[in-house]
Amino acid sequence: MILVTGGAGFIGSNFVLDWLAQSDEPVVNLDALTYAGNLENLASLAGDARHVFVHGSLIDGDLLTRLFAEHQPRAVVNFAAESHVDRSIHGPEDFIQTNIVGTFRLLETARAHYGKLDAARQAAFRFLHVSTDEVYGSLDKSAPAFTENHRYEPNSPYSASKAASDHLVRAYHHTYGLPVLTTNCSNNYGPYHFPEKLIPLVIHNALSGKALPIYGDGQQIRDWLYVKDHCSAIRRVLEGGRLGEVYNVGGWNEKANLEVVHSLCDLLDELSPRADQRSYREQITFVTDRPGHDRRYAIDARKLERELGWKPAETFASGLRKTVRWYLDNAQWVENVTNGSYRDWVGQHYGDQS
Repeated sequence: MILVTGGAGFIGSNFVLDWLAQSDEPVVNLDALTYAGNLENLASLAGDARHVFVHGSLIDGDLLTRLFAEHQPRAVVNFAAESHVDRSIHGPEDFIQTNIVGTFRLLETARAHYGKLDAARQAAFRFLHVSTDEVYGSLDKSAPAFTENHRYEPNSPYSASKAASDHLVRAYHHTYGLPVLTTNCSNNYGPYHFPEKLIPLVIHNALSGKALPIYGDGQQIRDWLYVKDHCSAIRRVLEGGRLGEVYNVGGWNEKANLEVVHSLCDLLDELSPRADQRSYREQITFVTDRPGHDRRYAIDARKLERELGWKPAETFASGLRKTVRWYLDNAQWVENVTNGSYRDWVGQHYGDQS
């Protein structure tokens, strides 16, 4: 049994689906179901005894204690986090509570659980913390990509809260001997992505005939990682990573935001043309840049490839095409998310179980 936190969110739900597609090891899935948590992502697992969903928060220490006592997980994979930079600028407190206090509570519970295990089970136990490249700050255009030894320089309340959680995880390994692993990933994209981030927002707005908003000059550079590649990297780190180590996970796909939007428009022109046959590029609109917007992120993932033999399976072109195709084929999911009715799915399909 493994415990996955935040397993109804974008990356977490993809991980749970991929895990159970490749393994019969059950998953206890703890999620607070904030606006971005969506059990409809996991509809294919309804009635599957290998998936135990628990509606609750990392901040609830009593709930965590009960879960560890009842299910005795042999590993924890912590995806649970508030993750949208714009939201952290306008409402930072949720980020402090979930990302810092929640990680602390999870670590404390895991430490108590670990201390009660016999030697064999201690040797097998793992606590994997999923983090972000944003903890490293911003890079100049010509600077080398982030390595695991890059200094932490977070520039938003979101990245500062994730940096704090990373430090707590490190401290629990060095102080208490908790067998931890940390991954820092670049920008994910793919199925089940809540349409507030760049790629799903552009797809949704384009098909809805709305403006495609681009911050500033659109030349902010990000490394893009297809979410299923990220999931495979986490599985590999969980299986073979060295205890206490950090592994950067990237897609080797540095792209400016404007280039990403152009690529999306071109794919949509091909796969779902506008009725007037004009390009979706005409809907691009430049808006005022957000405060403290980091100029460039770039991940050096060579350590993960060198030590564990992992590298992404998708190119940006192949991953982006799969992503656009998924959103076109799952219009009802998008509609449910954007009109809020996805929240009704919880009661209809899980009832008291949630």
